[in-house]
Amino acid sequence: MSDVARLAKALAKQHDSGELLVLPTVWDTWSARLAADAGFRSLTIGSHPVADAIGSADGEHMEFSAYLDVVGSITNAVDVPVSVDVESGYGLAAEELVGRLLEVGAVGANIEDVVHGEGKRVRERQEYADYIAAVRSAADTAGVDFVINGRTDAIKLGENVFQNPLEEAVARVQLLEQAGARSVYPVGLSTADQITQLVQAVSVPVNVTAHPVNGHGAGDLAALTALGVRRVSFGPLWQMWLSDVSSTQLAQWRTA
Repeated sequence: MSDVARLAKALAKQHDSGELLVLPTVWDTWSARLAADAGFRSLTIGSHPVADAIGSADGEHMEFSAYLDVVGSITNAVDVPVSVDVESGYGLAAEELVGRLLEVGAVGANIEDVVHGEGKRVRERQEYADYIAAVRSAADTAGVDFVINGRTDAIKLGENVFQNPLEEAVARVQLLEQAGARSVYPVGLSTADQITQLVQAVSVPVNVTAHPVNGHGAGDLAALTALGVRRVSFGPLWQMWLSDVSSTQLAQWRTA
């Protein structure tokens, strides 16, 4: 637990620094070592790319124990803090979720408000905040500075679900901060104005998804920094880009 506590403290410090933190989204030991060797100070594991890598599907279709096996192999392969996307929590109570993540060396987690195991039901605001608060309490009880990245899909779900998706996202991330999230992840931000509104709504880092080559709709790393973004991850985009590049190159070697 001492090593986990050390890495958790380092990840929490990175989030509290006021600087922009880029966490490449990895899916196996190869991608994790590659990112760590490139000098990144922390990593995040994506459920989508892991599912693709092991022949499963995103949306909590993986066996959680199989997923944790992948997480453990990654945390054992690198000596930087590793967070992990656990979608909506795989139906686990907060204490069990935190305990199992700490056992495999994860020191942070993305947790979202869409419950895939219940027909993609969207958690109500307070229900979601209460779950995040329970995760925070469980981690604090374990004595670990666990970094919760509270994800909301309000903007991504759009007007079919919420009358004003942006206002809903703002309300949700504010509740998440109060519940103990150390960063918030309003998925679907695509413009500088949207980012500005979310950054101004909270004091914790706002996470945006960027493409490792093409950047974000609001600009490159410098532009995101100027907008006040303090956390960037790649989602499945790095893996997808590698797939596209590989397919193009490999096609040149077909003989029939």
